[in-house]
Amino acid sequence: MSKKKKATKTIESTPLFREFGLKREAVNDEERTVELSFSSEEPVERWFGLEVLDHSLGSVRLDRLRNGGAILMDHDRRDQVGVVESVEIGADRKGRAVVRFGKSERAEEIYQDVKDGIRSLVSVGYRIFKMILEKTDDDTETYRATDWQPYEISIVSVPADTSVGVGRDYDGETNKITIEGVRTMEKKTPKQPTGTNVSTDPVVPAVDVNAAREEARREEGARIREITAIGEQFQMRDLATEAINGDKSVDEFRADVLAKMGKPRSIQPVAPELTNNENRDYSVLRAISASLNGDQSGFEREISNDIAKKLGRETSGIFVPTSLRFTPEMFQARAPLNTGTGAEGGHLVATEHMPLIELLRNRMCVKQLGATVLGGLEGNLAFPKQTGSAQLEWVGENPGSDQNDSEASFDMLTMMPKSAMATTAYTRQMLAQGSLDVEMFVRNDLATINALGMDLAAIAGSGTGFEPRGILNTTGIGLVVGGDNGAAPEWTDIVGLETAVAAGNADIGNLGYLTNAKVRGKLKTTEKASNTGQFIWQDGKELGAGMLNGYRSMASNQVPGNLTKGTANAICSAIIFGNWADLMIGEWGVIEIIADPFSKKKQALVEVTSFNLCDIGLRHEESFSAMKDALTS
Repeated sequence: MSKKKKATKTIESTPLFREFGLKREAVNDEERTVELSFSSEEPVERWFGLEVLDHSLGSVRLDRLRNGGAILMDHDRRDQVGVVESVEIGADRKGRAVVRFGKSERAEEIYQDVKDGIRSLVSVGYRIFKMILEKTDDDTETYRATDWQPYEISIVSVPADTSVGVGRDYDGETNKITIEGVRTMEKKTPKQPTGTNVSTDPVVPAVDVNAAREEARREEGARIREITAIGEQFQMRDLATEAINGDKSVDEFRADVLAKMGKPRSIQPVAPELTNNENRDYSVLRAISASLNGDQSGFEREISNDIAKKLGRETSGIFVPTSLRFTPEMFQARAPLNTGTGAEGGHLVATEHMPLIELLRNRMCVKQLGATVLGGLEGNLAFPKQTGSAQLEWVGENPGSDQNDSEASFDMLTMMPKSAMATTAYTRQMLAQGSLDVEMFVRNDLATINALGMDLAAIAGSGTGFEPRGILNTTGIGLVVGGDNGAAPEWTDIVGLETAVAAGNADIGNLGYLTNAKVRGKLKTTEKASNTGQFIWQDGKELGAGMLNGYRSMASNQVPGNLTKGTANAICSAIIFGNWADLMIGEWGVIEIIADPFSKKKQALVEVTSFNLCDIGLRHEESFSAMKDALTS
């Protein structure tokens, strides 16, 4: 005999969505507002049963919407077109909001479509924290959400499939839903039958329908969570939604992802491609002045607004495209300068005239050693990297089904735009110049300070906060140890660095050494072996580069010389060897500039801060090795 009792359980769910019609008569054209209904107590079928959103006092968390809730397009957080002005729960137990559309070109387009009745569907994104099992009818269970939170409202063109609670965004988060009032069965041990009429027929076990249904729901929930997680990892959320709606298995979805990854995707740059005339007309000096004065007009501001739209965010300064270049027509129009007088251009004559991004790259040591630069990116970028190899097995003609499967294992390197900040200062008189050489000087200066910062991050970035993780702080690279308290670098250390990379089968590609000037000086005066007259660091064929162990070598003071090992406190230097092609540098093609006229006003200087959108990462850790305790004195 069994006895029913109530219990509590939790399930995991991604964000949920509901669609509602939008009435045109609720539009206030003067205020650019629309009154709409975004929720009701209408039951909606979900994977766990029928869902009812309770609209009683205390059941709905309205804080997210009341604190500047976003009006989005198709639940895309990068496509905000308005804001929630007010929100309330009506006496008819429906959620209502007054939303106001922005004045940007995109917001105006959507607002006009709403007014014209072209876009007539509204969808709300929400999360449920607690439900109660309200009733059970035949095979259907009805749950009432007694604690739930709407977090955004979207204008949508096509309604989502409400039978699955899978969202397209919200950082890929899931949340746990507590369900109260779940009925379980408490079984009692049956009495052993006695007597002569005891049946000897085998007992057929009873099927627990509720348990079977619960198991099916658990499996469905696991399928949804795993597909959603894979879609998030590989930046394929829409494909994941299609797989969930199409009842595809996890393995089928993995096959779809692999097929999709095999197709080349065109990269749409964030910064616009400028024509020769536009390159000629664009001025970084005017862009800085526009940031300084808050000027919202002009060609430079127009380009900045275009970039801001593609990035999906505004700036208090101005965005500058890094694809800027000088054209032949610009040189023909140059005014003559007196090369003998510094104030009239003598200090600027040797300035290189090339695209701003090339100026930046050419000053990066890691780029000169062969780091892979991916320019013109938009959004996040993911690289699959193999972390384990498949094993070759020898089998007969008919190996059978008992052979061990041997599959390669993969991980992901995901790159996303990070802001690298650098600060310099100029006089107001300099910013007011119209000279092409002063223009190029400013471009060159911005490129240099950004290049030094990116070099430092690629070499020794901490990987904490917003800073990328550099080679020296990456777990898994090869290590060569000099001694407990450091040691002067010797020929065996240089060879050991190469050996560490070769042991990981990574000694191919753009191989080379990188260290600082102190180590370079030490190696130039250290023989490979006593009395040979052959020094470890040898002259190279290229200006500024040498040769170590037959490989190209460079020195940069961005390589730390203040490391500590044992009693050698803050005097140790680093030496790095590796395949620099596996150092990935992502560039999003734009520099954000903010001019501050106040911080250094007593010196009559304008402080200019630049933010370069970039990211750095290692595709294969085993491609690099380092000695971190080299002593030079």
